[in-house]
Amino acid sequence: MKRILDCSASDFRALDRESLKQSILAAEGRTVVAETIVVAPPLYPDVTNGEIVKAFGADLLLLNMLDVFAPAVVGLDHARVPADGGDHSSPVPVLKRLTGLPVGVNLEPVAAQSDALEQLEAIAEGRTATPRALAQAKALGCDFVCLTGNPKTGVTNAQIERAIGDAREYFGGLVIAGKMHSSGTRDAAPGDAAVRFAEAGADVVLLPAPGTVPGVREDDLAHTIARVKQAGALVLAAIGTSQEGADEATVREIALSAKRAGADMLHIGDCGFTGIAVPENIMALSIAIRGRRHTYIRMARSAVR
Repeated sequence: MKRILDCSASDFRALDRESLKQSILAAEGRTVVAETIVVAPPLYPDVTNGEIVKAFGADLLLLNMLDVFAPAVVGLDHARVPADGGDHSSPVPVLKRLTGLPVGVNLEPVAAQSDALEQLEAIAEGRTATPRALAQAKALGCDFVCLTGNPKTGVTNAQIERAIGDAREYFGGLVIAGKMHSSGTRDAAPGDAAVRFAEAGADVVLLPAPGTVPGVREDDLAHTIARVKQAGALVLAAIGTSQEGADEATVREIALSAKRAGADMLHIGDCGFTGIAVPENIMALSIAIRGRRHTYIRMARSAVR
């Protein structure tokens, strides 16, 4: 793994977009993105879920349900973080200091109207992909944004496509875009939309991994990935349908299928337990796509090393 995937212990400014993208490309399908729900209590006391996912092999930390205008992570006690003279008003640089990982945030491109599958839920502006929220994510020190949708939020592919341009203008860092499930709407299959996301300027296109939503097969995913890469983007394959709480064999099978299809990054979601994947499943995914050597080094490396 390229060293850029570790944040410097003394510099918590957002990582350069192109450097981060190139580092992911150079890792050749061995990059693990772990998601946590910041409003959920940590799995165990005295340690954040971000620290746990790092300890079990994650390379990038993705924060879900963070309100960028009222940023807080349950269980993160700023006062107990060793002082470094920096601004700890944002939890993002604090998590970088604790984990040494690039940190990003989900922002949801909610459509004013959508063809809903179910009753949708309203969310605060600080969780949506508005220009103001994107600029605030940059101010908080996020290294990347993920333009995607939680269940029942009404995020559409068309709105994601529009939000990519805003993200390039108002955020400026690495942009991930796509849906790992329906988000409560009747959007069409992701293939054509995925190519449009790449053409609109997404650095990484998010696609559901094989076996996570009905009808996503390895061969079909491989075809879509080839089209996305031809358009200049990388691909993140997501386990975002609560299968992060399945058995280790299931997680390994999904991960290897996604890597065979050509995914550059593997995502594991936040609902194995409340707010975090089953930690052993993060490790199982990591070992499956890159072996024990890289996994154990990631697990053991100190944030100040």
